Amino acid sequence: MVDVDELVAAARVVRLPMRVRFRGITAREAVVFEGPAGWGEFGPFPEYDDAEAAHWLRAGIEAAYQGFPEPLRAAVPVNATVPAVGPSRVPEVLARFPGCRVAKVKVAETGQTLAQDVARVAAVRAAMPGAAIRVDANGGWTVDQAERALTRLLDGGPLDYAEQPCATVEELAEVRRRLGGACDIAADESIRRADDPMRVAQLGAADVAVVKVAPLGGVRAVLDVAAALKAAAGVRVTVSSALDTAVGLSAGIVAAACVPDGNAAGLGTGGFFTADLGEHPLVDGALRVRTVAPTEAQLAAVEVTGERRQWWLDRLRRCHALAG
Repeated sequence: MVDVDELVAAARVVRLPMRVRFRGITAREAVVFEGPAGWGEFGPFPEYDDAEAAHWLRAGIEAAYQGFPEPLRAAVPVNATVPAVGPSRVPEVLARFPGCRVAKVKVAETGQTLAQDVARVAAVRAAMPGAAIRVDANGGWTVDQAERALTRLLDGGPLDYAEQPCATVEELAEVRRRLGGACDIAADESIRRADDPMRVAQLGAADVAVVKVAPLGGVRAVLDVAAALKAAAGVRVTVSSALDTAVGLSAGIVAAACVPDGNAAGLGTGGFFTADLGEHPLVDGALRVRTVAPTEAQLAAVEVTGERRQWWLDRLRRCHALAG
């Protein structure tokens, strides 16, 4: 393990402002640091405890000090991501995803109604005729609510899959049983925030696994989980972003390019930031495999100092002690 003082000395704490509220936040904070293999990122969300956040530090250290496996392809297709905005804002959001033929739409947002979800999904269908539509509830429904909501959404057209409609693996299995194949079920939090990611396969709870590099501890960890789920239950894999900066997104793109049977990845999130640490241009709905090295000007433009910087450095030290 890399010495923690070395990491702290290299650490730059950044805050990226966002164009729209996403996952309840309007700015994304993270720590980035440079090592012999490149740049790594440590950006667990504030509500994550240190034990869970330690996985994110492992992922950053892998990127900066070990580097990545050799990818199988040079570019990966991605889905458009639509936050819980009103229908009138959907075209504005989709304009940031040129060439994408898959869209993931946030639903079950706290304080919103099923009617608003239906209207948002309908607006995406209208703006992207023929596109595959995914919905993501982030565990926000009960089993009964999920059955009712997904049945209503399916009335408007097919869904590629419904991501984490309920919070627990057992609930996902029950929703999947009730829908009877009408809609594939994807597990996200039930994998990346679980002590045992294989439970979704053991309980027949998901057709798709949404995997993210940082929460699982690195690109190699993602590939291990993906291979195990595929072997155990034929679960297909979508590599997704944890709302990473351009540094962290580099690792996600590599992971997606390394998955043998990957599909449209949830990695097109760079457009949500008004400033970032580099660029991953979206061309014809795909991202090219490349890593970024932020310039001093890019870092200085978004760098955090003072108490907030110290908060992140203290957190980094605590997580380093748990990262093994």
